[in-house]
Formats: sequence, C-alpha cells, structure tokens
Amino acid sequence: MSNTGSQKQEKIVEMFDDIAPTYDTANRVMSMGVDISWRKKACDLSFDYYGKKSIDKIVDVACGTGDMMGYWQKQASKAGVEIKELVGVDPSTGMVDVAREKFPDFNYHISKATEIPIEDASADILSITYGIRNVVERQEAFYEFNRVLKKDGLVVILEFMKDEDKNILKKIRDFYMHKILPYVGGAISKNLEAYTYLPDSIENFVTIQGMQKELEKAGFEMLHTQSFSMDISTLMIARKM
Repeated sequence: MSNTGSQKQEKIVEMFDDIAPTYDTANRVMSMGVDISWRKKACDLSFDYYGKKSIDKIVDVACGTGDMMGYWQKQASKAGVEIKELVGVDPSTGMVDVAREKFPDFNYHISKATEIPIEDASADILSITYGIRNVVERQEAFYEFNRVLKKDGLVVILEFMKDEDKNILKKIRDFYMHKILPYVGGAISKNLEAYTYLPDSIENFVTIQGMQKELEKAGFEMLHTQSFSMDISTLMIARKM
C-alpha cells in the first residue's frame, strides 16, 4: 500500500475508534432499525445457498461492534444450522472492545481485511457488512477473502452502494444520505466529520456492477444481488469457484 493509502486507512480506523461507543445507537436511529431485516435476510439466504446444517467457521470481516456475528448466530439457531466457530476481524480496537462486551464467546482478531490471520481454505462463509467501502485496497481484500474460504465457500457483502441507473427513488435516497444522515449521526456521536464521511464515501465508491466484476476477478461466481429500501443497501452473495 502506498503511503497515501496507508494514511487514509489509518485515518478511517481512528475515526471508527472514536465513534465506537455510540456506533450502535447511531446505526439504529439512522436506519430506523430496518438494517436488522437486511442482515437477517443475508444470513438466511446464505444458509440456503450453502445448504449445510453444520458449518465449521464463519468469519465476519470489519466486524465492528459484532452485530452481524450476533445475527449469524441467531439466524443459524432458527434454521437448525450449527456454527462451530464465529470469528470477528476488524482493525479498530475500539469497535472490537465493544463487540467483546456484547459477544464474549466469539473469537476476535485486530487486523485489516487484506491481512486476515486465518488459515487457507478454512472458512465456510465470510461476511463483510457496511465495511468494504472502508477498505482502501479492495481488490486485494477480495483475493484475501478467496484465500481463507473453502472451495464453494460464500462471500456475503452488505453495503451502501450506487447503481449505474438513476431514478426518482435514488434521488430521494441521495437527499437523505447527504442532507439528513450526517447531522443525525453527528448529533449522536458528537463527530460530524465521521458521518459526513459516510455519504461522501458512497458517492466515490464503486457501483454494484463494478463490484461484481471485482469479485469475479478474485475468483468468485455471483449467486445473488439484491437491493433494499429505495436501493439504500445492497446484498451480494458469491461463491468461491
């Protein structure tokens, strides 16, 4: 990674360290709780696609405060799926500290998405929810995801993304993201800069179609792409070939 890229990644990590104590509250308020249904849908569809009732390991990259790991566990229980190990990976110590308090039985690593300290071909499912946008070396991360997944393992991505098509619903979504969300998140966290970063990072982010190509380049086959709630959030599920 270049010095500029490294500095940008460090600044992002510092930002998440700062907002970690209020992160869960801000997320629930800004999404009005609808992100819970998106996360559950991602888990349920992934279990259907994977088709196994016993899973050795699920790795949640950019795990933050552990929310997605909690939903993996909850939805697996409902589906009669056994997960032997849940592992969270995140470069922010502040976020992982919160996750450890909420979910002390899971395993955690303080690490970047491009340097996951897990053995080759050892994970059944790897998820990253609202975190790939914050990875500076995204293509390298996709290669790393491929490395840690078993053959036919799944990568599951939830993210705020742009579509190449523009319509009235997307204009409404963009207004909310740029004019309302930063001030709500800033008021809760007392860090306006962090929540101004969110819509800016979406605006400069790869499109859905672009990410599909990046995943395919890293050795994945697309299985499912679906957008939710005026296309605010997009789910992608891909299989390691």
